[in-house]
Amino acid sequence: MPIDAPYPTGEEAEELAARSLNDLARNMLGSAILGIAGQVKAKIAAGEDICNLTVGDFSPLHFQAPQSLRDRIRVEVAEARTNYPPADGIPELRQAIVDFYTRRLGVRFPYASVVVGSGARPPLYAAYMCLLEPGDELVYALPTWNNEYYAYLNGAVAVKVPTTPEEGFMPTVESLREHLGTARVLHLNSPLNPCGTCITKSALQEIAQAVVEENERRAEEGRPALFLLYDMVYWMLTHGETEHFDPISLVPEVAPYTVIVDAISKSFAATGLRVGWGIVPPYLQPKFKALIGHMGAWAPRPEQHATAWLLGRDDEMDAWLSDFGARITERLDLIHRRFSEMEAAGLPVTAIAPQGAIYLSVQVDLVGKSVDGQVLSTNEDIRRYLLEEARMAVVPFRAFGLEGENGWFRMSIGAVGVEALAAGLDRLEAAVRKAG
Repeated sequence: MPIDAPYPTGEEAEELAARSLNDLARNMLGSAILGIAGQVKAKIAAGEDICNLTVGDFSPLHFQAPQSLRDRIRVEVAEARTNYPPADGIPELRQAIVDFYTRRLGVRFPYASVVVGSGARPPLYAAYMCLLEPGDELVYALPTWNNEYYAYLNGAVAVKVPTTPEEGFMPTVESLREHLGTARVLHLNSPLNPCGTCITKSALQEIAQAVVEENERRAEEGRPALFLLYDMVYWMLTHGETEHFDPISLVPEVAPYTVIVDAISKSFAATGLRVGWGIVPPYLQPKFKALIGHMGAWAPRPEQHATAWLLGRDDEMDAWLSDFGARITERLDLIHRRFSEMEAAGLPVTAIAPQGAIYLSVQVDLVGKSVDGQVLSTNEDIRRYLLEEARMAVVPFRAFGLEGENGWFRMSIGAVGVEALAAGLDRLEAAVRKAG
């Protein structure tokens, strides 16, 4: 008979963990987003019918990675491409990425600038680990995804720049300028998680030019450079007339100070396949490679070969993105249309029109409203009310660092069908009317 491993539980386990962990691990926080998602999953597992708009992922019930990509992975496995890949990616994929951007962005990066990882997170994390010293300033706009955690892990000073709905929750050069003189890394993300908004051409151009000018001053003074970390993993998912822009095509002189992060994860509904990459100044690439190698955070070899195959086929990608993008836009448009109708009817809600990614920024301004004798005083009160009354699960912008009890939430549509979404919006409207 097997024995049960005698691990401590309860208070004894907590006390032992406190004595065992170092300071970094002891004070490290888990993702607030995943915490909310865990609550929702528990309700769904218990049999509740929840319209789940929390986690930025895709349910295979509604969105699957391209069949051709999945078939190609099977071919690569059948051909026994199952050994370790190079720490910075197989040559075929690195070259495919160079060619892909040359065609799609009109920018030719050197082969030596590409470093591949298991999704976008390893090159993103490597950028922080390689560039930030303890006490250095990491500047980013709010709301944001995970920068708070990365700042903590690196001992960096988090410089948070609030934004407004009128700006699409995007920073401007005016809001950033006072921080550029002391910052070490400036993080930008477009299309933006959590908001589903995109930075404008003029705003990005002005910021990139300001980074160049700041680095010219620093070069004269012999100071460490200011780096622009540009996360564009959703760039192929824009909606309507929205255009995507990258800093290097707008201001080529910013290239020596820019790290671009990208992946197949979102544009091809392939979050679990774990193929991402960074475009890094070649003089930094060997250190990124070394760090990703030490972590063992490379993408699996079969998926790398399959991704190289896909990135070389524009017709295949365009056909996929046309259908995939239309299904995403259908859901985002449905939310925006229903919120616009509710707003026109005088209900305290609003939404920003879809621009990019799989998210919509919505405001359900029920702060101060009373329901069944209970006052909704915070965003968390509203979130819980919508979950219980409307069976609608959303994430408050406070989980992304934006302070204030303002009723702003992220809705993510990757795990919901159109009919279930419509029914959830019906319930949400009823809940808002009840509180209003």
